[in-house]
Amino acid sequence: MPRTGAPLLELRNIQVYRGARLVLNDLNLRIQSGEHVAILGPNGCGKSTLIKTITRECYPVVRPGSAMKILGEETWNVFDLRPLLGIVSNDLMEWCRGEAQGRDVVLSGFFSSNDVYPNHLVTRELLTRADWALAQLNISHLAERPVQEMSSGEARRVLIARALAHRPKALLFDEPSNSLDLFAKKMLHETMSQLAQSGIGIVLVTHDLSDVIPEIQRVLLMAMGRIVADGNKLEILRSDTLSEVFGLRVAVKKRDGHYYLW
Repeated sequence: MPRTGAPLLELRNIQVYRGARLVLNDLNLRIQSGEHVAILGPNGCGKSTLIKTITRECYPVVRPGSAMKILGEETWNVFDLRPLLGIVSNDLMEWCRGEAQGRDVVLSGFFSSNDVYPNHLVTRELLTRADWALAQLNISHLAERPVQEMSSGEARRVLIARALAHRPKALLFDEPSNSLDLFAKKMLHETMSQLAQSGIGIVLVTHDLSDVIPEIQRVLLMAMGRIVADGNKLEILRSDTLSEVFGLRVAVKKRDGHYYLW
């Protein structure tokens, strides 16, 4: 069980390999419960591996001076951890496509599946929680619509409802705006802002600067498997800093609390 008042994440000098390749190298990270944080960096810098490490799909190398805690605990039963950390990722987007209807996709989160199957016991309580999550995102009308008939933006919001139904301590967004058009991205950002304002911690991992909603004040930059900058977004989201991380000359513009690269 999580310790009261413990940080959401504490990672100290962790190394993670994918096959023979070292992806995260001596990475250090601490995120408080309820904190809103963006982790920004180019493709291939280790962002998705970091998410998979947090969700226990990847594991750090055991070595002296290295430690990892989630909500104050080093050891977790994955099934106990999943309700506490809601995940919204492109992997799930691919996994949940098909004939499954919106409500069933949300319910599937309780069984770590991509649909509801005959061996799953769907109680009245689970149905209530699923419908609550859909209503929270104003998508109750998608409850009986198959995912294959939804737009990318609608399907993404159903996945957020799937994560939200557990009433987690934090939501982890992994490249959430991939494949979304401008209108769907706007709706996604508004949804993320509403969730942040409700008190749920937001951990955003992205290469798209426009995903950094106004409620996020702390930004970390990743490169070559390490955190290379960490601070207030006013200090971090600068043209010179981002140009160095992304490896090309960019200009940063700000409008209505959002940042954009040019």
